[in-house]
Order: sequence, then structure tokens, then C-alpha cells
Amino acid sequence: MNTFPLAALCLLGTWAALAGGVTVQDGKFSFSLESVKKLKGLREPSIDSGVQFDGPVAPDLCSSTEFPAELKPVCQEPNANEILGRLEVIAEDPSTCELCAYAACAGC
Repeated sequence: MNTFPLAALCLLGTWAALAGGVTVQDGKFSFSLESVKKLKGLREPSIDSGVQFDGPVAPDLCSSTEFPAELKPVCQEPNANEILGRLEVIAEDPSTCELCAYAACAGC
């Protein structure tokens, strides 16, 4: 039996899985890990300046020109602050998601 077709099929399957990347899911929403990682960069300048977010963060984040387009649908949700808060937890330590240690992550 020729093992070449089997090896090629395995490599193709591996490539397809890697090309898809890691997906983060929160309720009905599903985002690429790369988009979620961008949230960290949006919040860090505020943290450095000593400003604390005690109120809603969704309006500030959603109005940013650097806010990922893939995440824009979250801004229309009544619980956008909660969703963005959960996504920011992943953005703070994306390695947990890349290792699939977080239940909301898939596609590792």
C-alpha cells in the first residue's frame, strides 16, 4: 500500500486546521483570536494614563477607529460591556486560548 496519499491527506488536514486559526466564541458570536488580541492594544493607553474604567467601556472601545471590524456587531448588543469584558480577559493572555485551555476557544 502506498503511504503517499495518506500522508498527503494528513498534511492537507493539518494545513486546513492551521489556516483556520483559533476561534473565540461568546454566545452567538464567533471571532478570530487575532481580532480579540487587538482589544488589548486599545485599552493599554488608558491604563498607562491612570484612567480607570468604572462605567461602560463599550462606547469608548466601539467608537475607536482601531476597533476591529469583526467585533463591531457586539457594539449593538445590550450586554456589550459584558461581552467585551470577557473578550478582554482572553486578550490579556491569548496564550491560554492558543493552547485551548479556555472553553470559549476552538480550532487549536
